[in-house]
Amino acid sequence: MVNFVLVAGARLGAWAWGEVAPYLRAAGHGVHPLTLSGLADKQGVPAGQATHVQDIVAEVERQGLRDVVLVGHSYSGIPVGQAAERIGDRLARVVFVDSGVPTDGASFVSAWPDGGAAVEASIAENGGFWPLAPAAHYDGEDLTDEQIARLVRGSTPHPGATLTEPAVLAGPLGELPATYILCVMPGAEPDDAEPDAEVAELLKSECWRLVTMDTGHWPMFSRPRELAQILLDAAVECGSHGSDPAHLR
Repeated sequence: MVNFVLVAGARLGAWAWGEVAPYLRAAGHGVHPLTLSGLADKQGVPAGQATHVQDIVAEVERQGLRDVVLVGHSYSGIPVGQAAERIGDRLARVVFVDSGVPTDGASFVSAWPDGGAAVEASIAENGGFWPLAPAAHYDGEDLTDEQIARLVRGSTPHPGATLTEPAVLAGPLGELPATYILCVMPGAEPDDAEPDAEVAELLKSECWRLVTMDTGHWPMFSRPRELAQILLDAAVECGSHGSDPAHLR
């Protein structure tokens, strides 16, 4: 048995894992979806990048969790990667779901082509928050109309400082046991079917493994069963037992 701590990406909360969590629980694991400060049911709580890292560490410590598989989707790979090294021997594995990975001294948006200028301008224009994405933002991502409606309905503006403040790492990220899940839509351009340079470098580590999913950026909605199986496989890699693929058949 492991304990999955599930952290969804920007604008989302614990609710986003609603279709993945039952598969993990059915396999006998602990499952702890987490809403970060300032989002979903925690709206109104001030948050910066360090706050989100501490949210994750505090959840692990508060519940006394061990054999922890930290799962970070999209934006949340940044705080999850930092929290992974801070929980010490409680960590079993970290899983990055089509996400950013933290670099010491860099923010979530600093690696964007414009250095994050457009996001920073949007945050400044919207009272310190990254505004909601319109339904059209999710087009072409292997999502049904109902799934898009759920994403739009459940999303909340994202605290801007968490996107622009730098990550702080104490050691090399490549030394952590990790799985990187790359989501690639069928027929994608060759450049989109490969991890970015930063992730590719980390994947050279013997501690890291790459898994590809043929879907869009929100697999917890578009392919929850398949995503759950990949997470269960990660649990097996941690030395746990009982993650029988039959649970997902």
